[in-house]
Amino acid sequence: MNIALSTTLENTDFDTAVAETKAALSKQGFGVLTEIDMQATLKAKIGVDMERYLILGACNPALAHRAVGVLPQIGLLLPCNVVVRADTTVPESNSVIVEAMNPQIMVEVTGEPELAAVASAATDKLRAAIDALGGRTIVRQ
Repeated sequence: MNIALSTTLENTDFDTAVAETKAALSKQGFGVLTEIDMQATLKAKIGVDMERYLILGACNPALAHRAVGVLPQIGLLLPCNVVVRADTTVPESNSVIVEAMNPQIMVEVTGEPELAAVASAATDKLRAAIDALGGRTIVRQ
């Protein structure tokens, strides 16, 4: 199972990719509850330089409510993290990778079959948001 739903946005800048990702998530009913700037945090805390890397904690309230109703502990796996990161595979490529956590992981990790319908709905919405960005789909095994 792939752990992420991914796409690569080419010829774009990081800030534009973040704004477009937030807008695409919003159209699918997700709000961004948290933002973690990994680049700034790691630089400040341990002096490490890295590429631009932002973790968005995205939540669709209706789906979160359904999931918690099935398994209260599922909050440990919420919100759905979406990562926006500079593509470092080709320097100066102006490419940005956007990856959303694959909600099917909730079913696999918990072994709770009643989460399957919620995970499927979340997957559809996150995939629609990722696809709306118009990037090149990344398939990893």
